[in-house]
Amino acid sequence: MNGHQNWRALPKQAGLLRYGKSYRLRWVNYHRPEIRHGNFTSEEEETIIKLHQLLDNKWSAIASRLPGRTDNEVKNVWNPHLKKWVSRMGTDPVTYHSKSPRKGFDYDE
Repeated sequence: MNGHQNWRALPKQAGLLRYGKSYRLRWVNYHRPEIRHGNFTSEEEETIIKLHQLLDNKWSAIASRLPGRTDNEVKNVWNPHLKKWVSRMGTDPVTYHSKSPRKGFDYDE
C-alpha cells in the first residue's frame, strides 16, 4: 500500500526493465505520501542556511529537521540557489567567513 516490500521483485512483477533501486529511490524522493512538493518557504530556506553552517553538506541531517522534505530536495535547493545567495551576501558558503579582498596584492606599494 505505502511502498513495496521487495524492491528487487517489483520490476519483475510489473514486467518493467529498470532495477529495483531506481523504483526505491523514486518512492523515497517523490512518491511517499508525507513528502511535501512545491517551492521552499523563506523559513525553510533560512533553516537550510543555518543548518548548513552547522552541519555542512550533511543533507540527510538537514532534511530530518524539515518535515516532508527529502535530502535530495534540500541538496537541490542549496546548490543552485541558496549557495549563490549566501555568496552574493558577502559570505563564503563553505567557511561562512566574510569575503574580504585578498591580502598581498596591493600594487600601490
